[in-house]
Amino acid sequence: MPVLLGPFVRCRSSATLLVFCIVFAGFTCTGAEHTATATLPAAFSDLLPHFLVEPEDEFIVKNKPVTLTCRSTPATQIYFKCNGEWVHQDDHLIERTVDPATALPVMQVTIDITRQQVEKIFGLDQYWCQCVAWSTTGTQKSQKAYIKIAYLRKNFEEEPQGKEVALDQEVLLRCHPPEGVPEAEVEWQRNEDIVNPVSDPNFFITADHNLVIKKARLADTGNYTCVAKNIVARRKSTSATVLVYVDGGWSEWSKWSACGADCSMWRSRECTQPSPGTGGKDCQGLDFQSLNCTSEQCPQTVSGAEDVALYVGMVAVALCLTLLLIVVVLVYRRKKEGLDADVADSSILTTGFQPMGIKPSKPENSHLLTIQPDLTTTTTSYQGTLRSRHDTTGKFSMTNGPLLDPLPNGSHTLHNGKLNSDPAEFVSRLSTQTYFKTLPRDVANTSYGTFNFLGGRLTIPSTGISLLIPPEAIPRGKIYEIYLTVQRKEDLRLPLAGCQTLLSPVVSCGPPGVVLSRPVILSMDHCSDACLDNWAIRLKKQNYEGAWEDVLLMGEELVSEPYYCQLETETCRLFSEQLGTLALVGESLHMGAAKRLRLVLFSDAYCSTLEYNIRVYCMDDTQDVFKEVMQMERQLGGRLIDEPHVLLFKDSYHNLRLSIHDMPQAHWRSKLLAGYQEIPFYHIWNGSQRYLHCTFTLERLSLSTCELTCQLCVWQVEGEGQSFSLDFNIAKDTRAVDTEFLLMDSNATALAGPSAFQIPYLIRQKICSSLDAPCPNGADWRMLAQRLKLERHMSFFASKVSPTSVILDLWEAQHFHSGNINQLATVMADIGKQEAMIFLVSDGEC
Repeated sequence: MPVLLGPFVRCRSSATLLVFCIVFAGFTCTGAEHTATATLPAAFSDLLPHFLVEPEDEFIVKNKPVTLTCRSTPATQIYFKCNGEWVHQDDHLIERTVDPATALPVMQVTIDITRQQVEKIFGLDQYWCQCVAWSTTGTQKSQKAYIKIAYLRKNFEEEPQGKEVALDQEVLLRCHPPEGVPEAEVEWQRNEDIVNPVSDPNFFITADHNLVIKKARLADTGNYTCVAKNIVARRKSTSATVLVYVDGGWSEWSKWSACGADCSMWRSRECTQPSPGTGGKDCQGLDFQSLNCTSEQCPQTVSGAEDVALYVGMVAVALCLTLLLIVVVLVYRRKKEGLDADVADSSILTTGFQPMGIKPSKPENSHLLTIQPDLTTTTTSYQGTLRSRHDTTGKFSMTNGPLLDPLPNGSHTLHNGKLNSDPAEFVSRLSTQTYFKTLPRDVANTSYGTFNFLGGRLTIPSTGISLLIPPEAIPRGKIYEIYLTVQRKEDLRLPLAGCQTLLSPVVSCGPPGVVLSRPVILSMDHCSDACLDNWAIRLKKQNYEGAWEDVLLMGEELVSEPYYCQLETETCRLFSEQLGTLALVGESLHMGAAKRLRLVLFSDAYCSTLEYNIRVYCMDDTQDVFKEVMQMERQLGGRLIDEPHVLLFKDSYHNLRLSIHDMPQAHWRSKLLAGYQEIPFYHIWNGSQRYLHCTFTLERLSLSTCELTCQLCVWQVEGEGQSFSLDFNIAKDTRAVDTEFLLMDSNATALAGPSAFQIPYLIRQKICSSLDAPCPNGADWRMLAQRLKLERHMSFFASKVSPTSVILDLWEAQHFHSGNINQLATVMADIGKQEAMIFLVSDGEC
């Protein structure tokens, strides 16, 4: 009986009969029908085994196992070891052959590795295997083979963003492919065709997969897509549209014309070299010039005595005009000297307010007198310099600076504090100035007014955007015509990178460069979660060259800077000593940062076919975007079918999904082929598309079906969600978008002087004089800030000449529509300064 002296292997014969062989020099064992010999010929007994085939790195795709192979000669046995442990002998498949050239025995062993085996050690170490071969002389180890599970994630870490670029400008399109094993290869497509830098050297793909267009050509306009692929899958990014535009160039000047009858000659040029194209700018500068001819070139139309008569007449007219101008200037100066005296008249300072005695519940406050605004006052006439009664349509000219020329003297009228004029005429007039050629001609979203040191307020209805011009912000003796407008995002090229996103409307107020004695307050909505721990929020301003600059990092404001910001839950209050184009841009600090999205549902107001559409808008939660969508749906004949919902959309790189459920299958069906619709994360987070929406097309099985019930769900993958429960009759309510929303903020867009404020001017002056001086017991402006919950801004208030006036400015900006001056009077009483609110009006002052 043979004795077992070493490890045994499992052999497979051609007849599938298994025999067990004791592998040791000089020993054999026999099975029932076959004999397997492990003894090496004497000539090769002193050779070490060497590997003909070694195991190599492999990737497991989905659930398909991989096979590792090891071949060695001369070898008596071969085993695999994986992650330091021997693989069971039953898992080896062995084949024995003889090398015909050397007559050496050759042994080949294979094993299979499954996904489950690799996943068992996931996160601890890499999974590796190597084979060990034995001969009578010794052993040899093969190289290690590493086995990994292959995958390719769905979402790109960075997708290319659309750009508008000038001709010959360099273009950089960034792409960071999804994480994958093995690492994904990247190629670029333009309009579905592969971009090949070899055939077109104008393209260059960097080592980190970005696409560079060295010099943009008109032919480079198109949709660019980043494609990532490995052995598992192939992914496409969202397409980025590159638009190559051409700015216009002026042709050469034409030759001067012959001298005309008016003793002038002219020349011209055209914007044709090149002509502006694909959204490019028009040519800058003049396209027509004229000059007076010299006397020798002028046609002689009069001579002799007629010349003398002509010259005498011209001199006489010039003298008359000079004397008239001197008289006008003297009268104007005399009137101007009396301006401050006129302003002291309380009929200006308290316009629209009537004294009212209010009986308080506490007897100790019985002497408290509060004032309620009366906005129904019809007309108040006074001597001043707001707008000439007979000059409502005359044009004005702007000097080299932003200040307006003084308007003619005379009696001036202010109707309820409202400034009424033609907005289109103002926008057209203002845009003729050099700096304002880029001012959007959107009359519906622009307001303007003429203001002096009494201040005022500009409001763009239904947008949450307003500009408060406090009293004394405009220097005495100056008159400014100020505008406020909201820019549409597609009108501007606001650069955003990385995790940055636009959090507010882009607002322009101006003219830029006006001299202000104290800051104005710009109020506008924002759509962040208002948690500064999640965000780095910056205020950006567009300079004169059109570039955007960071002028403020929220939370790190310096009181010496011209900008300061208070971030409320939904509104930003910006103190600014300079006018211009401004916007809030946020950069998320971690994945907990969230934007507020407003979800709004519209449908067709009238449906005569079997198909019925429901449009779901996913927009930034700001009033200006909502107003724009409402106006657009009104033009489309749509109707609002449910109350808007708010969704917190986090910076988690996860997409937004929309689905519709629970429709009565007997009457309705959805034409959506998939289970849901999806909006890519970057489309929402970047904010480049103003109002994204998805349309659900439903089909009723009969025209008589009018009742629709369903559940519509909107959610962020692995995030928050909202659902709409719809139950309505599509035929009963056929009204288009209700215009009440568009009219709910129908107050005057421009208010000048006292009517723009809740607090009368003289009461305001008394409050400031009472609280500005420091008080030992703290009963001063500091306590006012605490009572109004503004203590976070103490250092900012303290840096101002009159801290109280800045606090009252902020109160006015916050409470214009909802403010109650009685509440302010109560606060003053709590501070112990109720005498500052007492306002007595004599008969002579009324």
